[in-house]
Amino acid sequence: MNAWRRFVRFNTVGALGISVQLVTVWLLTDVAHVHYLIATTLAVGLAVVHNFMWHWWWTWRDRTEAGSGTGAFVRFAVANGALSLVGNLGMMGTLVSGAHLSPVVANAAAIGACGLLNFWLGDEVVFRRAERSPR
Repeated sequence: MNAWRRFVRFNTVGALGISVQLVTVWLLTDVAHVHYLIATTLAVGLAVVHNFMWHWWWTWRDRTEAGSGTGAFVRFAVANGALSLVGNLGMMGTLVSGAHLSPVVANAAAIGACGLLNFWLGDEVVFRRAERSPR
C-alpha cells in the first residue's frame, strides 16, 4: 500500500478515535464531574484500544502478523499509547489550569499535537515491515 493511502486511512481512524476520546472526556467531565486529568487518562486508554483495533484490521492490514496481534498491541500501547497519554496529560494540565480552556477544547489541541508522531510510530515501530531473511 502506498504511503499516501495509508496516511489517509490513519487519519480516518484517528478522526474516529478523536470522537471517542472527546466524547469520553466530555461525558466524564461535564456529565459525571470526574476530574479532567482522570477523564483524560480514561479517554486516551479507550481511544488507544479503539485505534489499535482499526489500524490492525484496516490501516496496516497488509503488515499484520498471523495470530492475535498481542505483540503489535503491546508495541502500540507502549509507543502510541504512552506518547498520547504523556502528551495529553501534559498539555491538558497546561491548557486547562494555565490557559483556562475547557477540557474538551484542550484535549482536541493535545490530540492534534501528538498526531504526526503517532503516525510515524505506527508505521515504523508498531506495524513495521517484516524483516526479510537473505537467501
